Amino acid sequence: VQLVESGGGPVQAGASLRLSCAASGRTLSYYRMGWFRQAPGKEREFVAGISTSGTNTHYADSVKGRFTISRDNAKNAVYLQMNSLKPEDTAVYYCAATDSPYAITRPGGYLAWGQGTQVTVSS
Repeated sequence: VQLVESGGGPVQAGASLRLSCAASGRTLSYYRMGWFRQAPGKEREFVAGISTSGTNTHYADSVKGRFTISRDNAKNAVYLQMNSLKPEDTAVYYCAATDSPYAITRPGGYLAWGQGTQVTVSS
């Protein structure tokens, strides 16, 4: 499966952004999906994950209550709605796919990655 993210950009603190991840190749419904982010000089970190059906989601504590992950299997797409953005949310955001049946948060558990989209939040 090939993944392409879009929707990033520069915003002010408190603003909202919606990231999209479009898939080609194998249908996304086979995969649990995740969003990760990586800030300069930092390791890639888990942000949010969603089950194949979209029924179950899980989030990093740092984004809980502000970010929402969703998916539309008919459109072969996954989304990340980001509200109340903070400067510390600045990073390159990646979507990723895993064939694991578990809600994993480590990057090594994912087998396909997009190229990333930059989100920059200014104060």
